[in-house]
Amino acid sequence: MTYRYKTRGTCSRAIEFELENGVLHNVRFDGGCNGNLKGIGALVEGQRAEDVIARCDGILCGYKSTSCPDQLAKALKEALQNG
Repeated sequence: MTYRYKTRGTCSRAIEFELENGVLHNVRFDGGCNGNLKGIGALVEGQRAEDVIARCDGILCGYKSTSCPDQLAKALKEALQNG
């Protein structure tokens, strides 16, 4: 199933991803640091959502209270709860 999550507090505006049996695919960030976010997408491809949440939850970006990886963790938590 494909999900779209509107991010909060980051340069990226949204995250789109697919979850198939709890496994993450095709993560795409809308906006933000293009190369870094493509890298995150490549690194989490094929990973279990729970593992990505454990690794990314709580990561901060500079002075901000969140980050793109943290927003991905929040998006995955929401998808797992509603999915």
